[in-house]
Amino acid sequence: QVQPVESGGGSVQAGGSLRLSCVVSGDTSRRNCIGWFRQAPGKEREGVASIYSGTGNTYYADSVKGRFTISQDSAKNTVYLQMNNLKPEDTASYYCAAGWVLGRGLRPSQYEYWGQGTQVTVSS
Repeated sequence: QVQPVESGGGSVQAGGSLRLSCVVSGDTSRRNCIGWFRQAPGKEREGVASIYSGTGNTYYADSVKGRFTISQDSAKNTVYLQMNNLKPEDTASYYCAAGWVLGRGLRPSQYEYWGQGTQVTVSS
């Protein structure tokens, strides 16, 4: 089994920063990629960023390019999402997911293992 656990959400004003963490425990052979997703009330879950565990290749949604950075610390089995210049439209529940994926890894259907989510609220 693989279990992602997120932390680091909170409330900030527009222009502020937050860093989310995702600790992924379990069988590493069951996943080659970690993705961050978000879901706002009444909206579909959308991919934010992904990182391949072996190559370190990263992919971003256009809406967060230049503001968010995904990174990993393999020794700690942890993936981070640094979010800068936050906007009110970034407000959502943020989820970490793990799976064996291909391509950009930004589609929720690609992932088998999901965390419980952490709330990010950005006020104007």
